[in-house]
Parts: sequence; C-alpha cells; structure tokens
Amino acid sequence: MLLTARFSTPSHSPNPRGHQLRGGNEGVRAETLGQQNPLLQLRSHFYTCSRVRRRSRGGAGDEFSRCSAFRFSSMDLSYITQGETALQRALSILQQHTSWQAETMLDTGATVSSAALPGLGKVFRAEVVLAVPVARLHRELFERIEQMPQWNPTLSRVKVLQRVGTDTLVTHEVTAPSPGNLVGQRDFVSVRHRGRRETAVYLVGTATHVEPLPLQEGCIRAESRLSCIVLQPLAGDPDRTRFTWLLSMDLKGWIPTSVINRVLPQSQADFIEHLRRHLSAAACP
Repeated sequence: MLLTARFSTPSHSPNPRGHQLRGGNEGVRAETLGQQNPLLQLRSHFYTCSRVRRRSRGGAGDEFSRCSAFRFSSMDLSYITQGETALQRALSILQQHTSWQAETMLDTGATVSSAALPGLGKVFRAEVVLAVPVARLHRELFERIEQMPQWNPTLSRVKVLQRVGTDTLVTHEVTAPSPGNLVGQRDFVSVRHRGRRETAVYLVGTATHVEPLPLQEGCIRAESRLSCIVLQPLAGDPDRTRFTWLLSMDLKGWIPTSVINRVLPQSQADFIEHLRRHLSAAACP
C-alpha cells in the first residue's frame, strides 16, 4: 500500500437474473444482483452499487442494493479490472492454507508473519485489533486518503488522480525524505479498489501506469505488487476492528533483500502506530 518505514541502520452456476455487464460506447450497467457465488458477489457489488437502508412501516430496517449506471472509458475499465484482479488475488491468499512464518511481535501490539508466494515473492501479513469501528477506518483509509499525510509523517503527498465509479481510485503517493533512510525517497502510482463480503471490508492496491505522470525528481518509482487491508468487526464487539494487512512490494533500486525484509514489516508497524495515534487524537474532545 504505502511505504512508511524509517530505517537507519547498515466456479459458480449461471444465473440469468444475476449481475450483467454491458460494454461498448453505451457504457456499463450493473443489473440487480441475484444469488451468486460469494466471490462473484464481492467482485460486482462495490463498483456499481451502493448500500442503502429502507425503513418499513414498523421501523425495522433492511438493506438492499441500489445499482447505478456508469459510463466508463476503456482505460476506466482497465483500472477496474486491475482492482478486481488484485482483490481476487488477495482473497485467494487469505483463503488458502498458507504456511505463514512468524516474523515478530511489534511494539504496536501487531503480529507480523510472512510467506513466499508464486508471482509475488515474500508477502508480509500484519494483524492487530484497533479500538474503532470498521466504518471509521474505512473512511480514513479510502474516502479520506488524500488527508493521510496529515497524520502519517512518512508521506509527503497522496493525490487521487482519478475516481472510477464509486469504488476505484488511481492514486499517486510520495514518501517523505528521511535522513538515514537506506531505502531513500519513493513514489507509487496505484489502483485502489474496495470490496465487501458479509461484514468485512477489503481495501486493495496494486501498481498501475498513468501515461501523463512523469517520474518525480529525487524519487525512485517503486511498485506495490499487492496490498490488501481487511477490516473485520471483532466478534461480539463491533466497536473494535480486526485489521489484517497483506503487503508485497518491489522497491526498485539496489537494495539488499535483507534490508527489504526488515523495512517492509517495519513500514507496517509505523503505519499502524501513526494510524492509532491519529484515531486516538481525533477521539479526544
């Protein structure tokens, strides 16, 4: 997702009533979602539909999907596809029986483990429980993403270059210069996409290319192979959230693997700590 480390030492069944996509110059329209494979439901729900609550006469609420038509260019569809592909890849990793190796228990209370996965290399998995509801984290990490440098000092800028529908963003992030940081300053161009399955929210990111965006002076353009933050309400306590973060990056440049393997989990720890402090400060009157 974002490099935040400071490191200073040397098969579904067909359903004719289900989701349908129409392409071409007429744009894309999502029809009413029927009974589908849960993974397909997750893929299709967020980028075309919004959740609304309808009140019955008795006052009870029930949730339903309201789908809207969006016009997408071929490039828009490419960004959506990239986000959807990253989401499915993350779901596959989370659902398979991967042998995660414990890395460390961080000062933030987070645990970090890792696994070497085909096509991604080493993937780090950070897990922690945060004392805020899912909706609050969702806002901070997706809807208010451009405000992230205000509370995360390891970032100098986050800019939304394009919004595609309601659930896909193209972003440019620049890390802040930091004396003694062996990695140096990096920037990232990413597709970010969100999805939901049951009560969990998934925020994924992966590297993309934006033609008009030149390389930044003094920065090396790194790539996020895959980032996925999962926000899941804690069982029995919806005001707390289980935060799980998968992260795999190509930092580019001449950096020893041993350094990268220390920087990435530390970047996760730094991000979680800055996020926790921000949430605590915002909660104070």
